[in-house]
Amino acid sequence: MKIVALDFETADYGADSACALGIVSIEGGQITYATSRLIRPPRKQFVFTYIHGITWDDVKSEAEFGEVWDSFGEHWRDADYLVAHNAPFDRKVLFSCCAKAGRPMPPAPFLCTVRIARAHWKFKPANLAYVSEQLGIALKHHDAASDAMACASITAQAMLEGYRIESAMLGPPSYA
Repeated sequence: MKIVALDFETADYGADSACALGIVSIEGGQITYATSRLIRPPRKQFVFTYIHGITWDDVKSEAEFGEVWDSFGEHWRDADYLVAHNAPFDRKVLFSCCAKAGRPMPPAPFLCTVRIARAHWKFKPANLAYVSEQLGIALKHHDAASDAMACASITAQAMLEGYRIESAMLGPPSYA
């Protein structure tokens, strides 16, 4: 089974404003690939720099989403599941960015590590910082690479402990 963890950072309130993407592949319960890229969003306005530290100057020379997404294609195309922490957010960003770039949405269903953390370990709160701390996972929060790695690590640990990750699957999106 192949699972791909994703994490987006966004520039503004628009779901199409991805400015960073972290991606981590899990195969056979082991992390097999990890990378991240900055993305030039469709607008110069940055509202969330105070959260992730990314500015327009950091991304103005970077590729737009479509090119970045295509460059990661070999890593997500054959995924059985995509997983994210608070997956409805990342799924909406992916959907919006794919639509704007004229790319099809990947067919793999989304899993949510918030659901995994609540169901398997009964964590409350279940935000990424708390879950990572409880599981001893290093985290530089709001760094797309680190957040995606933490999400992948949560998923892999739950699988190792026998948790049926399919129970953390999201239903159909309401925006599609």
